[in-house]
Amino acid sequence: MASSDTVYGGPGNGAARADIGHAVMFAAAAALGGFLFGYDTAVINGAVGAIRDKYDIGAGGTGLTVSLTLLGAALGAWIAGELADRLGRIRVMRIAAVLFVVGAIGSAFPFSVYDLTAWRVLGGIAVGIASVIAPAYIAEISPAAIRGRLGSMYQLAIVLGIAVSQLVNYALNAAAGGARNELAGVEAWQWMLALEAVPALLYLVMTYTIPESPRFLVARSRDEEARVIISGLEGGDHEAVTVRMDEIRASLSEHRTKTSVRELFSKRMGVAPLVWVGIALAALQQFVGINVIFYYSSTLWQAVGFGEDRSLFISVVSALVNIVGTFVAIAVIDRIGRRPLLLIGSIGMAVSLGTAAVCFHSAVITTNDIGESVATLEGVNGTIALIAANAFVFFFAFSWGPVVWVLISEMFPNRVRAAAVGIATAANWVANFLVSATFPALADWNLSLTYGGYAVMAAVSFVVVWKLVAETRGRTLEAAG
Repeated sequence: MASSDTVYGGPGNGAARADIGHAVMFAAAAALGGFLFGYDTAVINGAVGAIRDKYDIGAGGTGLTVSLTLLGAALGAWIAGELADRLGRIRVMRIAAVLFVVGAIGSAFPFSVYDLTAWRVLGGIAVGIASVIAPAYIAEISPAAIRGRLGSMYQLAIVLGIAVSQLVNYALNAAAGGARNELAGVEAWQWMLALEAVPALLYLVMTYTIPESPRFLVARSRDEEARVIISGLEGGDHEAVTVRMDEIRASLSEHRTKTSVRELFSKRMGVAPLVWVGIALAALQQFVGINVIFYYSSTLWQAVGFGEDRSLFISVVSALVNIVGTFVAIAVIDRIGRRPLLLIGSIGMAVSLGTAAVCFHSAVITTNDIGESVATLEGVNGTIALIAANAFVFFFAFSWGPVVWVLISEMFPNRVRAAAVGIATAANWVANFLVSATFPALADWNLSLTYGGYAVMAAVSFVVVWKLVAETRGRTLEAAG
């Protein structure tokens, strides 16, 4: 880890200017965990068909192979908060990086579907850890005026990871002539999974170039290190930095004991309603079905009549739409605020998902030569369904995608932030698991009603935000909680 003196030089008594460049650099390095989050969870989209065929598993087995990774992520999120409070944010990032590398190599060269799933679960633990530690670290090193934009960098990294995974899938599939065909003696789907080790190693290296969170340093009475970092990131003279450190120290000293899950929900702590709101936001982010697009879009579009190459290309387009929407969020989140973006996104998602549900209702069901049911969207319905699906991705990308992570990272008081973020993020991964595990079977049963259910969840998300979510724009972390 780079020492604070290395990054900024020694503390002085004169006024210092905020160093936005360093804040952006540190946030970008931490956001590499988000890139790996996106790559790891979405790369399976290009490999799932090959895995299904290679190991001869049905819809239920396919769903479990894909979604058990997410239970690993839930476990990683659950333990990340406590690990971060014990070991520090940087050390936990390094643990996640090593797990990403091992999980990528192991899942690319499995002996059976069982150990493939086990390696994916290990990678999922890394994803869960990264999903907690990256937004928490970014929130803790970001000046209040730009915290929304820097926090959105994490979501941008996620969508870039998703996009890169889809481009890699498309390129490898095209080069090999199919995911089951070989390149240099290794099947294309294995290359898809193995290449994740490259950015994972970069992530590990980058953790040695960024400082520890000043809030963790204050909690460990490493005041001089914290002072240098706060002075460089937020600016101000010696007295102003002392005031900021006193604010952090006061918020931390309210409860010096370890915060357990039971205590989070106790009346004594007084944060239970806030924790429940965080859980609701995290779960609803997944219950709208966004990751169906990124985990199963290739097989989904093949199921309604598109070929493998075209389906993978559609996945690339959706990933690019996701990136555009995220850039919109970065541009406006600190101007418009968190709450308005969530409300607009909920309306847009509900309408676009409802439109897709209507289109899928018109699909013509036929039986192929081997007795499988095949749905086909005829005429303009296929085009409308594609537009609706990508409109849904866009509305999600500029609202619920980045804003939920920003809110969760800043809505809790310092004294419980790591534990509360861990609980909310674990809920996000459990919800992700439930949606991903059930989609293949639900799609076989009734694709239209499945998307209709996601539209209902989008409508529910509007009500939750309208009734329960407070604005946190422009407030310090001590005030936001």
